[in-house]
Amino acid sequence: MVEEPDDNPYVQTPDTSFDPVERMEERAARKQAERLREAIGYHDYRYYVANDPVIADRTYDTLFDRLQELEAAFDLDDENSPTRRVGGEPLDELETVEHVAPMLSLQSSGDPEEIREFDRRIREAVGEVNYSVEPKFDGLSIEVVYEDGVFVRAVTRGDGEKGDDVSASLRTVGSVPLRLPDGPDLLAVRGEVYMPRSGFQDLNERRIERGDDPFANPRNAAAGTIRLLDPETVASRPLEVYFYDVIETSATLRSQTTAVDLLRDLGFRVDDETAVVDDIEGILDYRDRLMDERADLEYEIDGVVAKVVDFAARERLGSTARHPRWAFAYKFPARTGETTVERIVVQVGRTGKLTPVALLDPVDVRGVTISRATLHNATHVRELGVREGATVRIERAGDVIPEVVEVTGPAAGESDDAGFAMPETCPVCGGRVVEEGEYHFCANASCPAQLKRSIQHFCSRDAMDIQGVGERTAEQLVDEGLVDSVADLYDLDRAALTELSGWGERSADNLLAELEASEGATLGTFLYALGIRHVGTERARALAAAFPLSRLMDASAEALRAVEDVGPEVAEAVTAFFQTPANVETVERLAAAVAPERRAGDGNGDGELDGLTVVFTGSVPGYTRSELSDLLERHGARVTSSVSGETDYLVVGENPGTRKRERAAENGVETLDPEAFEKRVLSRIG
Repeated sequence: MVEEPDDNPYVQTPDTSFDPVERMEERAARKQAERLREAIGYHDYRYYVANDPVIADRTYDTLFDRLQELEAAFDLDDENSPTRRVGGEPLDELETVEHVAPMLSLQSSGDPEEIREFDRRIREAVGEVNYSVEPKFDGLSIEVVYEDGVFVRAVTRGDGEKGDDVSASLRTVGSVPLRLPDGPDLLAVRGEVYMPRSGFQDLNERRIERGDDPFANPRNAAAGTIRLLDPETVASRPLEVYFYDVIETSATLRSQTTAVDLLRDLGFRVDDETAVVDDIEGILDYRDRLMDERADLEYEIDGVVAKVVDFAARERLGSTARHPRWAFAYKFPARTGETTVERIVVQVGRTGKLTPVALLDPVDVRGVTISRATLHNATHVRELGVREGATVRIERAGDVIPEVVEVTGPAAGESDDAGFAMPETCPVCGGRVVEEGEYHFCANASCPAQLKRSIQHFCSRDAMDIQGVGERTAEQLVDEGLVDSVADLYDLDRAALTELSGWGERSADNLLAELEASEGATLGTFLYALGIRHVGTERARALAAAFPLSRLMDASAEALRAVEDVGPEVAEAVTAFFQTPANVETVERLAAAVAPERRAGDGNGDGELDGLTVVFTGSVPGYTRSELSDLLERHGARVTSSVSGETDYLVVGENPGTRKRERAAENGVETLDPEAFEKRVLSRIG
C-alpha cells in the first residue's frame, strides 16, 4: 500500500488557484513541479491501482495541466514525469536490450495428469511445499527495471535473453509506477501488458467504423500497441499491466508471498485472484474455479500458473535451459464454436458500403482466435435473429472467413427488443445513407472511410489521369492530414509535400505539374472521376451530354432516367450523391479548380464529328477504349455502350463480342473494321 506523501498540498483538497507562471521564479517553479509530480503519482496509484481516487477528475486535470505549464515555461524536462503519460516524440525504431536476468517460459499443459506429475516431481525433490497460484494472463510479458526507485526501462520478453525496449510506450500506461517511494536500489519486475475486454471492444468498434481492420483478439491488440513507435498513439489506447514476479532485486526476499507483498507495498498493480494453496488439489480447484469465472473477468486468461512459494526450494529445483522446474502453467481447453455477441457495429468499406459486424467474446475456431464476424447486411441479421448478448455458433466459411451460422441462445430481454437496425446516417462521417436492395451505402464521397480510394479513382488514368497518385501516395496524403477531401488535391503545398517520407522537391513538382495539367478536362471525364456509384465512363459521358454541371447537380431522378442507360438505381445514386452537402462542396471546389469543359462531345455541337454516334466492340490496335472515346467526343461524336437505331457505326476490333454485332445487323447499323474506322472517322479529325 503506497503511503500518502507527507505535507504535500496537492493531495487532499488541493488548492488549484495557482499564480500565473510568468510571475514565478525558476526555483519556486521547480519546487512546485516536484510536489505536483509526487502528488500526481500518488493520485495515479489511487486511480489505476487502488481503484479508490481521493480527488475529482476535474481537480486532477487541473493539477496535471499546471505541471505541463510549468515544465514548458521553465524547461523542466523529466522523462519520468506523469506528463509523459500523454505520449512523447515518435521513435525511429525499437532498440534491442538484454534482460537483467533471463525471462524463461513455463512448462504448460491442459492435461491434469501432467500437472499431477509436476507436483510428484516437486515433492520427491524437496519434500512438502505449498504453491502460489495466479491467472495466466493472455497478454504481452514484459520486464520493467527501476534503479534507486526510478523507472529506467521496459523490455518485451523477446527470446528470453533480450527483447525490444518499449520504455516510451510503457510510460504512458497509468498503472505503471514511474517512481517508487522507498524503493530498493535495484528492482526488476515481470508483468503482463493486456487490453481490458471493454477497451478492446471499444477500440475495435472505432477501427471498424472508420474502415480499418479490427484486431483479432486483445492479446494482439496489446502486443501491437506497445510496440508502436508513436507513444502518443499508445497513450490513446486502453492498456493495463498486472505485475506478478520479481526478477531481480537488491532487497532480501525469501518467498513468492514476500515478493508479491513487496510489489503491492511499492504501488504495483497485483491481481486480487493471486492466492496460496497447500497441495495439488488446491491447484486443480483453483483452475476449475477460474475457468468457470473467466467470462466475467475484465481480462483474457488461458489458464492458471502454479509456483513453488519458497525461494530456497526453488533454488534446489533449478531450471532447464528453457523453463524453471518450480513452476507450471495449467491451461484451459480452447473455447470452440460458441460465443457471445458483445456488440453489433457498422463498418464502412472503401466503396461506402455499410456492413454490420458482430464483435464477439474471442473464441477458438479450428485453431484460430475469432473476435468478429461479418453479418453481410441487415436482412441477414434479421433472418438469423442475431442481437447483442445472444449466444451464437461460429464457423469459418471456406476455412477462412468467420461467419455466424446460428443463434443458440437468447439475449436477455430480447422479446422486448426491436433488434439491430442499420443507421440512417453514416457512422463515420454522418453523411446520408442510401439503401439499394438489401445493402446500404454512404453517399458522401469524402467520407474518411472512402477518401483514400476516392483519391486513387479521381487520379486514375481513365479519370483525371494524374500520374503518381497510387495507393501509397493516397494513404500518405490522407494520413499526414494534407487531404481531407478530393478537392484538397488542388490546394497542396509544395513545402508540405517535400516533407513527406520518400518525397523530395522533384516528386512534389511532378505532382503539382500533373494537377495543373488536369485542368480543363471534359465534363464527362470529370463526372466519372467523382466516383458516383454506378456511373462509369460511358454513363458519365451520357450525363455530360444531357446536362451542364449546374443542372445535373439539381436534376430530379425522373429527369435523369430520360438519359440513355440510366435506370432507377443509377438515378437514385446520382441524386443521392448531389443531395449530400459534403459532396456538393467538394464538386464546387473541384469545378472551380479544374473548370471542366462541356466540349463538342458533351453536346454543344461545334466539332468535326458533330452528330456522329459510335459504338465499339473489341479493341482497336494502338488505342485504349478510354482514349478513343475521349478523342472522338472532343470532336463532337457521341460514344455509347449499346447499339440502337440511332447508332451510325459499330467499330469491330480484335476479340469482339457477338451481341453488339447482332444488334447492328438487326438495326441496319454499318460496321467498320479498324482500317475502315481510320479512313472514315479518324481521318476527319487529322
